[in-house]
Amino acid sequence: MREIIFDTETTGLDPQGGDRLVEIGCIEMINRVPTGRTYHAYFNPGRSMPAGAEAVHGLSDVFLSDKPPFPEKAAELIEFLGDAKLVAHNAGFDFGFLNMELSLCAMDPVCRTRMIDTVALAKVRHPGAKLSLDALCSRYGIDRSHRVKHGALLDAELLAQLYVELTGGRQIGLGLVAEAAANDASSSAITQRQRVFRAPRPHTASEGELARHAAFVATLAAPLWLSAR
Repeated sequence: MREIIFDTETTGLDPQGGDRLVEIGCIEMINRVPTGRTYHAYFNPGRSMPAGAEAVHGLSDVFLSDKPPFPEKAAELIEFLGDAKLVAHNAGFDFGFLNMELSLCAMDPVCRTRMIDTVALAKVRHPGAKLSLDALCSRYGIDRSHRVKHGALLDAELLAQLYVELTGGRQIGLGLVAEAAANDASSSAITQRQRVFRAPRPHTASEGELARHAAFVATLAAPLWLSAR
């Protein structure tokens, strides 16, 4: 099962109000295991960066000035995403910006049926708890000491670890364990069929053994079991 864990950074909170996507980071996972394949890109938003947004992710107008606009990378990004399920933290936010940018390129939006929201997963497992990425990483012991500011690829890497924990932790391979157990049972059955069983060994004392025992008992002086009578 192929899934893409992704995160975005933007100029603000409202894709319909003029805010734009400025960074995306994607991690490919197969059967909940990272493959090492990633996709990461910065985009020139064509507008100034608000101070509040820059304080969150550190992406300035100067830094983004020589980056390509989203349309130049759109096809490359969509090819990487393929038809995989897309996992994000507060996924509606990231889908909103991604689909807004795709619409500006006259490209089809990514269907929300592909969306997996880790906030929704965390709400089920930890009702009433703090659900920020930082809080959940702390809960599961995921090291985020290197996270000074938000960054799309860095946050996607943290989210990939969190997603594994939210969907069963390190025991997600139970299907593989069951399959291995079935194979072991099958192998054991084959071994049972091929085993040659020996005839049961006799456990009754022979006549000679009984005679030797009687001779030994006769040598005992005043045995306890006789004096007790």
